Amino acid sequence: MAPGKDKKAPAIPRPSASVLLVSPNNQVLLLQRVKQSSAFPSAHVFPGGNVSASHDGELPSPDSPGRHVDNAVYRMAAVRETFEESGILLARNNGFGRLIEVPEAEREEGRRLVHDNKVPFAKWLAQKGGRADVEGLIPFTRWVTPTNVPKRFTTQMYLYFLPTLNSTPITEGSQDDDEAEVRIPVPTTDGGLEHTTARFLPASVWLRLAQEGRIILFPPQFFLLHQVAQHFDNLPSPTAYGSISREPIPREELEARRKRLQEFVATGEPPWTEKCISPTVQAPRDGKKREDGRVVLGLNRPGPELEAAKMGRKGVAEQCVLVEFKKDGPRKLAVVSREEAIGSSASAKL
Repeated sequence: MAPGKDKKAPAIPRPSASVLLVSPNNQVLLLQRVKQSSAFPSAHVFPGGNVSASHDGELPSPDSPGRHVDNAVYRMAAVRETFEESGILLARNNGFGRLIEVPEAEREEGRRLVHDNKVPFAKWLAQKGGRADVEGLIPFTRWVTPTNVPKRFTTQMYLYFLPTLNSTPITEGSQDDDEAEVRIPVPTTDGGLEHTTARFLPASVWLRLAQEGRIILFPPQFFLLHQVAQHFDNLPSPTAYGSISREPIPREELEARRKRLQEFVATGEPPWTEKCISPTVQAPRDGKKREDGRVVLGLNRPGPELEAAKMGRKGVAEQCVLVEFKKDGPRKLAVVSREEAIGSSASAKL
């Protein structure tokens, strides 16, 4: 840096929310972003986006620690963005409390009106007799973009479980259960404004597609899908993503796997509901670069804003992500233990 020039301050993280939306048969929704996107171009991402004060409410100021805490504003943003981006309404009927059903033409009109800021999301929902199901969202980590990236976010991640059905297809219901009678719309794109595809697949399938180079996943999405796969996909080993069964799973087992994931999310110190992660590149202990070109992303730090606030927020100390950053996006991702990742450059073939 030239003498007399101040180092440029890092960008202020933009508040955003994102949802790991779980289908009735325990698959996860991912959307593929358009190539022209200013954030995560061409990548597969969870539905989500920036908080909008006019739709979701006001957050604390950028210098407030409360800006990085789960609250009703982030939850409303998560429900709204999921609707805008996939057409799926995470909302309850005001009368019976079950998931609201809105005819397709009205849903599509609502997506346009809300996206174009022509009607507040909560008002549109109320006109349809519903309310956002903010209570159904389960916090599942917060991610703060590192300071070396020009566009930064503080993103609250959530899990949301659509009701399980007796039959596997997501558009079919059961006459035995009031909740299961709800018809879940097949996810659709936003018409190419931000996304080109919208699809539910098992977490392990998404991970395998990324490792084969067929899709782009960024480290947060890859890491969280890895955690979900451990509980949903009955893997013979943690990273055996290609070994899942294609046999239909009974409803009781689907529910049991959901329960295991919910119990897992509540564990840890802090629990996964409160973990805050700002990925940082870690150097091997011997100082040598990895032979495979990948870097190690440590996940234990919460980011400078939270560290400065001394809130005691922490990330994940036991695991790291290996990744090679290419021009077209992250490649060769893997989740490994911290000891495996930074113990020595000799572990380069992990």
